[in-house]
Amino acid sequence: MHFIEKGNFHFTLAAKDVSSAARRGRISTPHGDIETPIFMPVGTHAAMKAMTPEQVSATGAQIILANTYHLHLRPGENLIEKAGGLHTFMAWDKPILTDSGGFQVFSLPNKRITHDGAYFKHEITGEEIYLDPVKAIAIQEALGADIIMAFDECIPYPCDRSYAAMSTRKTLRWAELCKKSQRRTDQALFGIVQGSVYSDLRAMCAKELVAMDFPGYAIGGVSVGEGLELLKQVVEVTAPHLPEDKPRYLMGVGLPEDILESVERGIDMFDCVIPTRYARSATLFTNRGKIRLTNKNYRRDFYPVDPNCTCYTCKNFTRAYLHHLFNANEVLSAVLASIHNVHFYLNMMADIRTAIEEHRFLDYKHEFLSAYLGKAKKDRYHG
Repeated sequence: MHFIEKGNFHFTLAAKDVSSAARRGRISTPHGDIETPIFMPVGTHAAMKAMTPEQVSATGAQIILANTYHLHLRPGENLIEKAGGLHTFMAWDKPILTDSGGFQVFSLPNKRITHDGAYFKHEITGEEIYLDPVKAIAIQEALGADIIMAFDECIPYPCDRSYAAMSTRKTLRWAELCKKSQRRTDQALFGIVQGSVYSDLRAMCAKELVAMDFPGYAIGGVSVGEGLELLKQVVEVTAPHLPEDKPRYLMGVGLPEDILESVERGIDMFDCVIPTRYARSATLFTNRGKIRLTNKNYRRDFYPVDPNCTCYTCKNFTRAYLHHLFNANEVLSAVLASIHNVHFYLNMMADIRTAIEEHRFLDYKHEFLSAYLGKAKKDRYHG
């Protein structure tokens, strides 16, 4: 058993799968423990879309993610700090992670990234906003999350090698500045590995970040359109360079099949908007794949969304009822669908943790994908 501690944050590696790099661990924070591997639902604006904090907690969520960039724009970190920090402001008493805003800056039109930081337009007022490593840390310290992220440059895909190399160096320089500017001791600052799809850049970035000694490490820049095969490749070449006794976070991933492939390669933490975004468009996850509840076939279907699911939605409502809600454009459709999808993800993560403890992760992965994707597709994900 490996154990590392920094301030009020520590990570315990409790078990390793015998046939893969899958790991079972526990992250302890000032607001409670997080059992890993874990999926973190995304509450960008300090709110989960269409779900109350109580409903999020009931799905099995142990930690949620909020976004530095969006909260800086509205309502502002100073107001949140005066309210007692994010936990008090949004009535969530479990751990919170804040993303530094690097991905949001990358995805904005008309941004200007310089040697020192990034300029972009305020999406509401149109005024020019400047964000750099020192400011990103100051904002996150005011917000008060348990885990905060270094400010990085998210590299687009595809990207030529020369730009990727220059950008990766910038991310490393910014990571050092983030570390030096951190004042609070009750927040764990994670470094972010960049390098696009270039294995040597990923390895270099990982090694240099590890030398800076962060409490945890993230792999960034893998949700920018590169596809599953390149995602697997990036994780495979990066994870071995990260310390075994610190948590590993794959940012912005993803679909169940992406998560399983990444757990197999040693990743502990995931986040993505997919469960709630898909829910709002009537796409729900089941053990036998995704279903679209606006399909007319569900008009008279009186089964739960997933007969084996124990979420509030499946215990109380039918596919026919949700089909009706979506057709009637009722707000409750998004609420019930989101509850189910987030529960599906958190339940899958609990099953993954049990499978790792029992040294049968690859069998679990094979069984899950066989049912979820169907026999015709599962072979490309197996082995």
